[in-house]
Amino acid sequence: MVDITIILGGIADALTFINFIFVILGIALGQLVGAMPGIGPVMAMAIAIPFTFTLSPIVAISFLVAVNKGALIGGAVPSILINVPGTPDAAITALDGYPMSQQGKAIRALKMAVYSSVTGDFFSTLTLITLAPLIAIAALKMGPIEIFALMVFAFSIISGLVGDSMIKGILSAVLGLMCATVGLDPQNGTPRFIFGFFQLYDGLPLVSVALGSLAVCHILHRLAAISGDIKSAVSIPKNQKKEDNSISWAEYWDCKYTLLKGSFLGVIFGAIPGLDSSAAAFMSYGSAKQASKNPESFGKGNIHGVAAAESANSAVCGANLIPMFTLGLPGNVAAALLISAFIIHGIQPGPLMFKEQGQLVYSIFATMMFANVINLIVGLLGLHLWSKVVNAPESLIYSSSLLLCIVGSYIATGGLFGVAVLLLFAVIGYLMIVFDYSPIVFIIGYFLGERIELTLGQTLTIIDGDPLVLLSHPIAILLFGSSLFSVYWFSIRPLRKKMSEGD
Repeated sequence: MVDITIILGGIADALTFINFIFVILGIALGQLVGAMPGIGPVMAMAIAIPFTFTLSPIVAISFLVAVNKGALIGGAVPSILINVPGTPDAAITALDGYPMSQQGKAIRALKMAVYSSVTGDFFSTLTLITLAPLIAIAALKMGPIEIFALMVFAFSIISGLVGDSMIKGILSAVLGLMCATVGLDPQNGTPRFIFGFFQLYDGLPLVSVALGSLAVCHILHRLAAISGDIKSAVSIPKNQKKEDNSISWAEYWDCKYTLLKGSFLGVIFGAIPGLDSSAAAFMSYGSAKQASKNPESFGKGNIHGVAAAESANSAVCGANLIPMFTLGLPGNVAAALLISAFIIHGIQPGPLMFKEQGQLVYSIFATMMFANVINLIVGLLGLHLWSKVVNAPESLIYSSSLLLCIVGSYIATGGLFGVAVLLLFAVIGYLMIVFDYSPIVFIIGYFLGERIELTLGQTLTIIDGDPLVLLSHPIAILLFGSSLFSVYWFSIRPLRKKMSEGD
């Protein structure tokens, strides 16, 4: 039983004036960098870590956590306003957020993104505080076979839900997986498809690939379409209806099941080391679309699509810290950076933290809770700033976004090679759009490619040529079966339906 004085001491440390100020600064900085394509929360945290050396451990960790939280809301801004997602998970938000923006409901979409993000973040933080040890133990019982089966199931859902053709969705995912094989083999360390470029030893840079295929291709298309009178990037009517500019409590409550499922999926995916928010956002979006009475409205400006994506990717934030606090393992790159910050300040993450640094642990928990409230307030105040920014001429907005993408790629990759990759994948993304292939599924395939390849190799080693070994892994069998059902439901079933209607 935890001593109540330790909990109260931790809360008192979290509520100090200096900690409060740094949390506000961290959230504001996170929302700013999250709104800039190419400069995500991980890069911001990596740059901020050296500046925390002189701070106390609680203030330093609180500041870094706040940057990560703020970036979750900031990432939705360019996706919704100008369809320029800086990260793969923000691309899911753009599926319905950008159509709403085109309909003059940009503020409404942004407010729903803020509310959903804070809801998912609050749910995961509460789960982290109350159920961290139990969830971590359950998540770590999923071995390579179960994780590989989970990823196959996720791709079967993604390929069927994004776009009109599951075959094209699968081909997009396969192309992403193929691009992920560039670089060193994750098992043997042998170079593949580097063509003499030493820069490719670490693989194609994710920032350049993601920005090129998701953002720059759209920016170039919009710039090419500019002719005659220069208009604003996003047209927000001055005399808007109240319902187009706000989210009522009734509308928020109407999304309660979508938010709950998204938060739950985010916690599950976040608690499994190696899985990230993009997969959780896709699964949540797919679940919301399947449960909807009007699934055809998704991708055309359905508020539930924004709620599903934002609640899931934000719920991953707190859940990624579960294996870090309980087992000392990073759940993702952001958690790995936090671990390095802990070590810099002389603290070893893991189960002994609760015994040796209990007051610090509960001060971090308390900080995460009140940081959610600050995130909500700063996020809502920031909407007015972003709504003013996007009223600028579209030639200025899109050229500035293109410049940010190029600068972000240059900084992330450390040279012009990353910019060249960015432009190459901008062309590839444009061609995929022209021929009706999904760049979103492609980037998810690339993003998870190394993890899939590693777990596939481990699975084949465990099976050792005997498929009957799978019988001792019922969860994996269930997931593989669900994948086959998804292929039938999204591909074979609609085909049979069209054939029967034709007869």
